[in-house]
Amino acid sequence: MKDSSGPLGGVTVVEFAGIGPAPFAAMILAGLGAEVIRIDRPASNGSHAVTDLFTSDLMNRDRRSIALNLKSPAAVEVTKRLVVNADGIIEGFRPGVMERLGLGPDVLSEVNPKLTFVRMTGWGQTGPLAARAGHDLNFIAVTGLLNAIGTKESPVIPLNLVGDFGGGGTMAAIGMLAGILSARSTGKGSIIDAAIVDGVSLMGTMLHGLIASGLWSPQRHDNLLDGGAPFYAIYRCADGKDIALAALEPKFFAELCARLGVAGDQAFGNQYGRDTWPEMRRVLTEIFAQRKREYFERLFEGADACVMAVNNFAEAEMNPHLIERNVFEEVNGVTHPRPAPRFKDFNPTISPPPFPGEHRDEILEELGFSTHEISVLEDSGAFG
Repeated sequence: MKDSSGPLGGVTVVEFAGIGPAPFAAMILAGLGAEVIRIDRPASNGSHAVTDLFTSDLMNRDRRSIALNLKSPAAVEVTKRLVVNADGIIEGFRPGVMERLGLGPDVLSEVNPKLTFVRMTGWGQTGPLAARAGHDLNFIAVTGLLNAIGTKESPVIPLNLVGDFGGGGTMAAIGMLAGILSARSTGKGSIIDAAIVDGVSLMGTMLHGLIASGLWSPQRHDNLLDGGAPFYAIYRCADGKDIALAALEPKFFAELCARLGVAGDQAFGNQYGRDTWPEMRRVLTEIFAQRKREYFERLFEGADACVMAVNNFAEAEMNPHLIERNVFEEVNGVTHPRPAPRFKDFNPTISPPPFPGEHRDEILEELGFSTHEISVLEDSGAFG
């Protein structure tokens, strides 16, 4: 069981196996000390394919696993026993799936009136698209946010960080915490519709404000924060490596100009004068193209010019600042990002992802099942 010393010590969450945002939300909660029990699908025919995939997905770390065949009535009853003393559940199925399994919020809230029931989907539980298939790219496309990210010629895929993990999993974790707090003060649980389209739209609040103020152009790569400004952009150095400039404020821009030796250049005389931006970009492009990135890293070391190397993952692991802060940790030869945010008196230990069903017997014993009852459940097909 989880160390109860963490900020979420004593919190128990039941997670229904899925991919993407729901496991990410569960990982966040587990990393902060919550006991997360994941209900996995049983591996079929002894195949290692499912277990190998599970244990290679780092987002499945820090929890225990029980594999249940949820089409079995006996497995449904086991699930209800799990939920009796849980604070919350996370599920990422399409709308209606939990109801068809006999595990919808109406049923489980009868089992545990204080339960926080987080429903993690892309489109949400309602609306014309609710039953449609989709992935991260579809969800951020419909919100308008994808259209704002990229070059003049085309939007650029921001991995699945904006949708699945930002608007999805992170918001689901916040919803879980809010629901648990509410249940502890009111005695009543919550049903939370955690839709990626909602979370992504919320993340775009600042942009909607800029649009309303006439400060945001609908043309990509034409604004202060989308690469349109030459002092908030990425440049290629002579060795093919990239460097990021983010000298938004005048004092940082002045330091940038001083270090590069362009303070007297007419193109840099009016930072926010858009008519100077093309020439400013041309000069900066030429400067960075003449030397290796390492030169500029040394040039800007200790400077408040907001200039930083664009690291790849291997370089990030070697960055002195990230090393000092122990941002990464090696577990069984695999690099894991450490849990966040940090608490002063809590230093969590990362446990690698288990294989589906690894903790079945110990979980069932904690629920009060005898050896004989577990054997009966096996014969019933509850475990697949």
